[in-house]
Order: sequence, then structure tokens, then C-alpha cells
Amino acid sequence: MVQATSLPRNEAGIAAAIDALTQQFGDRLQTGQAICEQHGHTTTWITNQAPDAVVFPTTTREVSEIVAVCAEYGVPVIPFGTGTSLEGHVNAPAGGICVDMMRMDQIIAVHAEDLDVVVQPGVTREQLNTYLRDQGLFFPIDPGANASLGGMAATRASGTNAVRYGTMKDNVLGLEAVMADGAVIRTAQRAKKSSAGYDLTRLLVGSEGTLGLITELTLKLQGIPEAIRSARCSFRTVDEACRAVMMTIQYGIPVARIELLDEMSVRAANAYSGLDLPETPLLLLEFHGSDSGVVEQSDMFASIAEEFGGFDAAATSTPEERSKLWQARHDMYWASLQLRPGAKGLSTDVCVPISRLAECVGKARDKAESMGLVAPMVGHVGDGNFHALLLIDMESDAERQKADEYIGWLNEMAIEMDGTCTGEHGIGQGKRPYLQQELGDATRYMAAIKAALDPENILNPGKIVEM
Repeated sequence: MVQATSLPRNEAGIAAAIDALTQQFGDRLQTGQAICEQHGHTTTWITNQAPDAVVFPTTTREVSEIVAVCAEYGVPVIPFGTGTSLEGHVNAPAGGICVDMMRMDQIIAVHAEDLDVVVQPGVTREQLNTYLRDQGLFFPIDPGANASLGGMAATRASGTNAVRYGTMKDNVLGLEAVMADGAVIRTAQRAKKSSAGYDLTRLLVGSEGTLGLITELTLKLQGIPEAIRSARCSFRTVDEACRAVMMTIQYGIPVARIELLDEMSVRAANAYSGLDLPETPLLLLEFHGSDSGVVEQSDMFASIAEEFGGFDAAATSTPEERSKLWQARHDMYWASLQLRPGAKGLSTDVCVPISRLAECVGKARDKAESMGLVAPMVGHVGDGNFHALLLIDMESDAERQKADEYIGWLNEMAIEMDGTCTGEHGIGQGKRPYLQQELGDATRYMAAIKAALDPENILNPGKIVEM
């Protein structure tokens, strides 16, 4: 485990806030050890820092009342969605009150003619897309996990569709949020564009609950494509696969997804998902458009892939075959665990300019091998983002130390390549040591914004920037 830094606790304030909130919320406020630990530690390898209580609001007004009580007593407030974040975002280093948003799960309004929807933060992406399906609409951001939309906005999530549809910052039209004093603000109307003042929507998207608690979102929607076609192609090397990706993007082929699996990941997918793919680097692609358009796009990619040594290429528009391929991609975490039974998977991500991607992935693989680490890699290579999953014996101090060293080395290499220490995982606690290295003096201005909006540092303290 990475030892997370603890912050000073306000014991008297925490006790007073719990008493006040218990009177208001009754059994919707829980203080049991098990439920608190569940809300402190989820999918991260950072030490569990549990809150002192978990409260379950159902309305914006209730969230406002919770924050107002915590502000009165100087008590930390930590928002919680489905708990699928990876960098210690939901830990409570100073204790405090966890606000679990999952009972705020209403789809408030669908404006099909405007291609937007208004939702509460506890709605998950799968829940929303199931609801929208019979209207011919969908929400495209897919981080893999069935995350809550509030959490996806808070961490500026993206995923496999980002190369065509962008990330959460591109798909949130406006927010309702509760600020550090309990005030409720709305950052924008439903118009598709605006020049009205500071862009508070983009400020809160990606702020990880440190500037405000998101209680409502207005999201862009897309029409379900007339046709969807998936393709795959194997390559002899990662370098050849990445060069094929660069050429595909430069040609302007409108790929909806383009994913890289290294040899180790393909081997895991074959065993776990019952596939029979060549165990060499693999690109998985998806094209959206008309029946003729997706065939044309996949044929253009096939020609590019052949130029870079691609082989065993195949394409399909059959839903069952497409689903089998993409389900195997989404199951990569579980498939990878089979490569080293009994090990835990520690996931990290970086993002670099596409022109540096092949070099970055190659060096990352070589470094893992030289350190004796098992680290299958997959990537959203259309935008230069890739993930390494380190398979570690968590009982071994030596292996944990090597994993920590490797992750630090990978972050620093990405930054040196004009990239970022995180393409989509966010900063939280785990990436915070590298933010200063990446952005330099800009972090002072981040801290100034935090101090202006949350002067008592009660909103998710210990995340992103130092106070």
C-alpha cells in the first residue's frame, strides 16, 4: 500500500456535525466501521482513510444542508459516487462526512430535439443509456466501469470513445453544484455555447469534489449511429501498431474507438474470453456512421494497417461479434489477473502526444521487464493515453516498493515527453506529487482558486493541490 498523508482532525467539530446530521437524517446517516471503510477505500492501492460517517441525501437541498452543517463546524465533506476512482479520490485524510450521492439517481428530463439530458449525479452511464435506447439516443463517454455521471464529471473521465466524442469536459453543458458555504449555484443554461462570464462548468469538471459538490448535470447526447462496424488487426510490434494509429488519425478517418492491447494483454484476453487471436500487439477499432460509410472507413484503415505490417485483419458489423470483442476489452482487468493468480492489479495511466506514444509504451514495457514486474498494457491510443496494470504480491514489501518506483518513473517519463501524469484517472492523492512537476507555477493559481472558493478547506481536503 502507498501510505497516504493524514491531515489534522477536528474531533469536536466532527462529533458535533454527526450529532446535528443524525437529528436531521436519522438512519440515512451511518457510522458503522464497515460502511465507513467501504467509502474510504475502493479500487485504489492507497491506504484506506475512512470517513467518520456516511450520509445518503436524495435532493440538492439536502446536500446543501449537509455542507452548511459541516461548514459551521469546520468538518471535511467528501463526495462519493460508485467508488470506481483509482487515485484515492474518496479517502478522508482528516476524517469527516462522506456524502454518498447514489440515491440521487433520477433522470430529470430528456430533451431529444436538443440532444441533451438533465440528470442527478447518482445516475450511472449504463442506467442512462438503457433509458435512452428507445429514443435512438446515447451518452458516449465510456470509462469502462459503470461509474456515476457525477463522479465521471468530477474526475473528468473519458474512455474508449474519447477519440471521436471527447471527454466529460466536452460533454457537460452545465452543472448545479453546492459550494463550500452550502450555497447552490448553476454554472450554465442548456444552450450549446455561451460567452457569458467565466466558464465555471469547466472549472468544476475535473475538480474532484474540491471546489463544489455536483448535484445535477446537463449532458450532451448523440444519436445512435445507423451502422456500427468493428475491426481488429494484429501487428508484429507496438511501434508498427502505433504508426498505423498515427496515420489513421492524420488521414482524418473518423474512428469512434481505437484501442491497443500489447502481447501480454492479448494472451490474457484469449485465455479469459475464449478468443483465438495472434499473441502479438493488437488494435481494436470501431466505426460509426452509415452502412456504406463504416465499410469505407474500415477498408481505409485496413489499407493503412497493411502498409505498416498489419496481419490477420478482420471486420464485422454483426452485433454479437462486435460485443464479444469489446466485452473482452472491457474485461481486461479481470483477464490480466489470471496472468499471475493471487496477485493484485495496480492500474496507472499516462498520456503523451501520439507521435511519442510508441516510444513511451516501448520504454514502459522495457522498464517493467528490467524490474521484474508483470505489467500488461492497454491504451486508448487514438489520443495517446495508455494504462499499465502492475500485478503485485501485496504481501511483499519489495514488490510494493518496486511498483511505487515504477509508477513514479512512468509519470516522470510522460511529463518529459510533453505529456501528462494522468490522461483520465485524475490526481486525487496518488498523482499529486507529480502535478507540480508537470504544471509548475500553475499549481499556485490552482491553490489560490481553491482558497477563494473553499477558504476553510473542507471540500475533499488533501486532493489535487496543497493548501
